[in-house]
Parts: sequence; structure tokens; C-alpha cells
Amino acid sequence: MAHSAPAARSGGGGIVSVLAVAGIVGSLMQTLVVPLIGELPRLLSTSAANTSWVITVTLLVGAVATPVVGKLGDLYGKRRMMLICTIPLIAGSAVCAMAGSLIPMIAGRGLQGLGVGMIPLGVSALRDLLPPQRVGPAIALMSSSMGIGGALGLPISAAVAEYADWRMLFWGSTALSVLVAVLIWLLVPATPAVARGRLDIAGALGLGAALVCLLLGVSKGADWGWGSGTTLGLLAAAVVLLLCWGLFELRVRDPLVDLRVTARPQVLITNGASVLVGFAMYAQSLVLMQLLQLPEATGYGLGQSMLAAGLWMAPSGLMMMAVSSLGARLSAARGPKTSLILGALVIALGYGAALILMDWAWGLMIAGCIGSMGVGLAYGAMPALIMGAVPQAETASANSFNTLMRSIGTSVCAAVVGVVLAQMTTTLGGHILPSEAGFRTALLIGCGVALVAALVTVTLPKPRPSAEPAAAVRPEPEHLGATRAAASPAEATQPFARAPQPMPIAHQELGPWENAFRSHDERPAPEGTLRHPLPPSPAHRRPQPPPPADERSELIWLRKENAELREAHARLRAANAGLQGENAELRKELDVLMQSVSAWVKNLAER
Repeated sequence: MAHSAPAARSGGGGIVSVLAVAGIVGSLMQTLVVPLIGELPRLLSTSAANTSWVITVTLLVGAVATPVVGKLGDLYGKRRMMLICTIPLIAGSAVCAMAGSLIPMIAGRGLQGLGVGMIPLGVSALRDLLPPQRVGPAIALMSSSMGIGGALGLPISAAVAEYADWRMLFWGSTALSVLVAVLIWLLVPATPAVARGRLDIAGALGLGAALVCLLLGVSKGADWGWGSGTTLGLLAAAVVLLLCWGLFELRVRDPLVDLRVTARPQVLITNGASVLVGFAMYAQSLVLMQLLQLPEATGYGLGQSMLAAGLWMAPSGLMMMAVSSLGARLSAARGPKTSLILGALVIALGYGAALILMDWAWGLMIAGCIGSMGVGLAYGAMPALIMGAVPQAETASANSFNTLMRSIGTSVCAAVVGVVLAQMTTTLGGHILPSEAGFRTALLIGCGVALVAALVTVTLPKPRPSAEPAAAVRPEPEHLGATRAAASPAEATQPFARAPQPMPIAHQELGPWENAFRSHDERPAPEGTLRHPLPPSPAHRRPQPPPPADERSELIWLRKENAELREAHARLRAANAGLQGENAELRKELDVLMQSVSAWVKNLAER
């Protein structure tokens, strides 16, 4: 795996901080309108059923856009696509801030959903921008930013909605989006386009249609009725479309999602665990927030306002950030598989604590912090498992697909918990509310799903040492093989020239001198060939017949042998000339590089 050194431009710490802020802002958009749900019908002059689309459209657009944006990040560069994602994020926030009716609000929220793709892009970019020893902690911090944004977004949004004009929420998100775009532009180096090919437009449309049918049926099933023709038709269409899409992706030359890579045990099992962890994470959020806000007259509700409930849950988001470094150290010492298993078990422990402490607000805060610690461990481990099993040219698309799996888990969780709480109810003052038994059942379901996630993760295969590709081993000339064998039998078993992993000292945007510090053998060459193949040594060619007995025949044989030697000598001279030319080019490239570094250092000193 090749790593560059972005510190030459902005410093690794600045890169991680900027990408973490981008993740927080991206996840913040998902909880931004939660405090406004009850007021939106009045503010937009429409029904409550219609205003539910303000949340649903963001989920749908984000789910459809995430795999597409990830593939584009591999094709055209992750930093470029992150900057592109900020454009609809800024535009959508501004449209929502100026909206006075339902349609503009839904359009703006849909544009905001396109910004969700920044999160997996940022996680994948860390592999390109940081040295290997810093990738693990950075991924853990970046992954935890998703939970931080969700946890902090609720109390901030509630405070603004309660004490200021609701439009300030969206103007504030507009300003944050602009800030993220500027920070990415200034502080994040350009990332290379590591994949080749083109965007699979047909595959993107097929996957988008399948996801819309699936998530629409799951998210709206409770409103339309789980047995209604619309819900069942959407779910059936999703199954058919996914099957057709899978068959198409296996045949197309440049698939949107490489299903063969996705079918690898480590990737497949990690994605399955991601669905379960997403389910377990979201179940806790749904249950704890409702318990905090239900009236005390129910006997189990705690009577907190939206703002107070958000403040009680805010420490859980900060706990995710605090545990990210611990998870990175654990993954480095024991492997990300261990971190994912431990994270799932800690999430289950959080549900157990909620069952015991659900009578107190501080008890639910502790339970939320425990669960968030588990989510932080799990979210930091999943990208590491994915990127450890896929080629570098597919990291963004693979991470985006993993993010999609988590989104599917949260959507299914909302549907399942909604059904449980709708079926197990009680009546208070003429209002039908979820019962205490319903909440306990939902908590038990979340605990069980977290335990299943741990069991699924146990089946992950042990990482195998990566076998070096055959192209990396240069064929050994026979005369050197013979000399090596004569020198030492042990040395003869070693490869002649094994190309090391390239370690460029600067980012690949260096352009014409990006290969300046690679050895000659590491330079790109046609597969299976050498740039300057060495001629075989005359002394070690295949065995020659003995010279003939008569003098005339011997003279002819010697002349032939002399001609072959001259031809070999000419080839050696040509190869040597080529190497000398490349050496001169390398010196020129090194001069250009040093001049650029000197100019950069001078500019930095002037600043």
C-alpha cells in the first residue's frame, strides 16, 4: 500500500481535523430537523404525513448517492469529490433556509442528502494522505465523527429552534458547509485517481431504483400499512431489482460495485456486521430519546424537553470521540476484528444498563455513553477491515458500500422498533403511547442484535500475509542464478530482485516526478517484460556442442561464437546507455523537486 506524505503541504493533524469536521457536518444534517418535526406542518402549511418526507428524502438521496460518489472518488480523486459534495450541501441548506412551502423544503433536504457521501470519501482519503502508522487512529476519529455530529446536532438544533428563528438552523448549516469547503480546499492535498474506467451509469440507476424501493417500503411501511399493496409491491420490486442489478454488475466491464470483491469473506462478513451494528446503534437512539421526553404521568417517562433530552444524550457523542484513540490502539495491537467484537459486546452492555437504569435521566445518560463507546469501537474497526481486504483503487467505493449497509441497518431498525412500539401501547389522557413493556422489548431486541453482530464478527477469517504479486518478482538471469547457486545454496533460493512497495516521499500530485525516488526496477513497465532486459551471459547459455575436430570447422565455430558475443556486447551497451539516460532524467527531476521544496519552505517561512 502506497502512502504519501501530505505533511509537506498541511500537516497530518490538520488533514485529520478537517476531515473529522467534514464528517461531523455531514452527519449533523441528518438530525438537523428533528426538533422541528412537530412544528413543520404549521410552518409549511401542510399535513404531518407530508412533512415526514423532509426526513425521508434525505435518507433516500444519501443512500442512493453514497455508492455513486464513492466510485467517482476512486475514478477522479476523493478530495475533488468531497469538494463537489459540498456544493449541493451549501445549496440545499440555503434553499431550506428560504423555503416557505413543502416542495422547496423537500428539494433542499434532498440536496443536503448528497453531502452524506463526504463521510466515506474522507475515511478512504486517509489511506492516501497519511503515513501507515497514522491511518488507524485517524480512521477511528473520522468514523466517530458520524456519531458526534448526530449526538451534538440534536441539542444544538433544539436550542436554536426554541430560542431563535427556525431558519437560523439552515443558515447556520450553510455557513458550516462553506467553512468545510474552504478548509478542504486549503488544507487537504489532492488525492490521486487510483482507479481506471468509467462510471457505470446503468448500474447506478439500477442500484438507486432498488434502494429507493427498499428504503421507501421500510420507512413508510408503518404509515401505509405493512400489508398494503404499495408496501409489499415496493419490497418485492426491491428484491427483483437487486437481483437484476447483481447479474448486470457481474457482467459489466467497470461495475459500480465490484461484487466479486464484495463477496470476499472479510468484506462480506464485515458488511453483514455493519447492518447489525447500524441497527443496534439506532435502536438505542430511538428508545432513549422517547423515554426522556414522555410525560412523568406514564410512570416510566422522565418528562424532559427536547432541549434537555438532547443535552442528556450529548455526552454520548463526546464519548465516541474519547474512545476512538483507544479503539485505534486496540486495533493496532490485536487487530480490527477484536475491536469490532468488543464494540458489539459493549453496545449490548449499554442496552443492559438501560434496562436497569431507565427510571433516571442520569441512568439513561450512562447507558447512552456505554453504548456510544461500543459504537465508536465498532465504527472505527469496520473501515479498517474493509480497506484491509480491497485494492487501493476501490477503497472509496468499498467504504461507501459499507456506509450504505449501515444506513440500511438504521432504516430497518426504525421500522422494527416502530412496529414494536406501535403494537405495545398504553392510553394516557386519551392519547395512545408506547408502553413500558414496548420500550423494554425494543431494548432487548437491540441487545440481541448487538450480540448477533459480535457472533457474526467472530466468523471473520484470520488475516493472511499478503502474497507478493508475481509481477513484482523480476526473473533471474541464468548466469546470475548459477553464480548465486555457486556462492551459497541458501542465497540461491532468494528472489533476484524483489521490488519493494513504493514509498513516494511526496504526494502523487507531483506529476512528472512522482516516480523520482523509485528504483529502476520499480518503474512502470509492460507486464511480464523488463524495460532494459539484460542479455544472457555467454558463459552460461544453454550447453554448446564441443568444438569440431578439424581446424576449418573449428575456425567457423569460433567466428560464430565471436559474432554472438559481439551481439550480446552491443545489447549490453544499449541497455547501459538507456540506464544512463534515465539517470540523467532522474537528476533533472530531483533538481525540480528540490527547487519546489525550497520554494515551499520559503513560502512557509514568509507566512
